[in-house]
Amino acid sequence: MGILDRFALTDHVAVVTGAGRGIGAATALALAEAGADVLISSRTEAQLADVAARIEATGRRAVVVPANLAHTEEVAGLAQAAFDAFGRLDIVVNNVGGTIPNAFLDTDVDYLEESFHFNVSTAHALSRAAVPLMLASAGTAEDPRQKSITSISSMMGRTAARGYLAYGVAKAALAHWTRLAATDLSPAIRVNGVYVGSVMTSALEFVAGVPEMKQQMEDGTPLGRIGEPEDIAAAIVYLSSRAGQFVTGKLLEVDGGIQQPNLDLNLPDLQPAPLPAGTPS
Repeated sequence: MGILDRFALTDHVAVVTGAGRGIGAATALALAEAGADVLISSRTEAQLADVAARIEATGRRAVVVPANLAHTEEVAGLAQAAFDAFGRLDIVVNNVGGTIPNAFLDTDVDYLEESFHFNVSTAHALSRAAVPLMLASAGTAEDPRQKSITSISSMMGRTAARGYLAYGVAKAALAHWTRLAATDLSPAIRVNGVYVGSVMTSALEFVAGVPEMKQQMEDGTPLGRIGEPEDIAAAIVYLSSRAGQFVTGKLLEVDGGIQQPNLDLNLPDLQPAPLPAGTPS
């Protein structure tokens, strides 16, 4: 087998969440180009239809399942939907997630728990539903299709900056979930993640229109640019394929080399203030 053959995903079946645009769309298309059939899901059906057409243009099959992926029962159902459509399940990509930055005193318990739910609980729900189906379609020596789960974490889960407490805590939890799940599921299923840096997706659209902010992010990145969704998609193909068959429980840092956040939200220092009326002294 040649080295490039190890990246092939011929006749694998994948589920990709958050696949209507950005990293999810790029990943679904990359998996298809490597040979996989893909179930794609997000909230917006029109976006999914466009991605499905691009997948089918590669000669692979696509199944579109619009869903509210913040609901764990809906995201868990994607595993069975893929198995029903394609007769097997090999790859899961947990891409749904994200949390809007917030100042510390504006981050109440509900906000923190919502961030954990959206970034961690959804990944666990889909993965837990997928595992029995992945085992039911386990490969053999004659059918060496890889079984892998890859989750999208963030460099904010390993660094610190003001305003990212809820998001960073959730992404750090997802990273450690990856390590623990890999231990539970090895050797049958490999579980890995990607520490994503700044990538030009819809979440950073506001940066593109503010040259000073874009320049700050580029200057703060050793490779001198903001990432593209395809940078992350390529890493996921590696982790999902035989090229990554000796990798599990790891977080691949695909972040342009940054060691600290490259965008300052300019949140001010907290200032001394009088206690609210009625507070015991």
